[in-house]
Amino acid sequence: MKARRWLVLLATVLAAALTLRLGLWQLDRAAQKTALQTALDERRALPPLAPPELARQLGKATAQHHRRIRLTGQWADAHTVYLENRQMHGRPGFFVVTPLRLDDGSAVLVQRGWLPRDLLDRTRVQAPALPSGEVQVAGRIAPPPGRLYEFDGAASGVLRQNLDMTAFALETGLQLRPLSLVQEADASKGADGADGADGAGQPRADGLLRDWPNPATGVAKHHGYAFQWFALAALIVGLYVWFQLFRPWRHKRHGP
Repeated sequence: MKARRWLVLLATVLAAALTLRLGLWQLDRAAQKTALQTALDERRALPPLAPPELARQLGKATAQHHRRIRLTGQWADAHTVYLENRQMHGRPGFFVVTPLRLDDGSAVLVQRGWLPRDLLDRTRVQAPALPSGEVQVAGRIAPPPGRLYEFDGAASGVLRQNLDMTAFALETGLQLRPLSLVQEADASKGADGADGADGAGQPRADGLLRDWPNPATGVAKHHGYAFQWFALAALIVGLYVWFQLFRPWRHKRHGP
């Protein structure tokens, strides 16, 4: 009987310690997300990055994410890719990605905007027209397009689920920078300075929607998870005190 009580105590201590640790881990994740949001807000408040400062190495690129910049170059329209199963405002469609050749010979992947999917034929894509010659593209620096789960192996062709930067650079022969540019609503300007902005959240003259969502940090979610783990720890301790301490004490004092 005594061995059973020690075993129950050990199980209670381990379970309570585990749930408390998980709760603290969620609070730590929330603190990390809060710091990340603060860093994003600070970077967005900085003046636009000068094009010569645009990173060539991955480590430097990470430090530039979410900085604003305006790049000058020429579209490599022949290498445009449509990333499938991407949503905007809850609608299925494509992210349109086109490399922009810079004057120094390198290139940057530009996430130009979102295009709705043809509900009758998903392979039918209305290719937005691109201006020829030199253009200016304004946006914010971002990681490469996010990856979705896919069953197939290496992606190829115009329609793809994901885009691997290294493989795409080898495929196209472009010297891609280790980042991408998320084109903002003021769009792409030609040499004459004209742009196709129609208003925030509306398709531009090229037919693309650029109402990009803000990166979700999910701090409230981590706080909610932490509360659940702490509540579970309190429940475990409370059940132990009730069944192993209080009830036996009351039973001895008042009898069966």
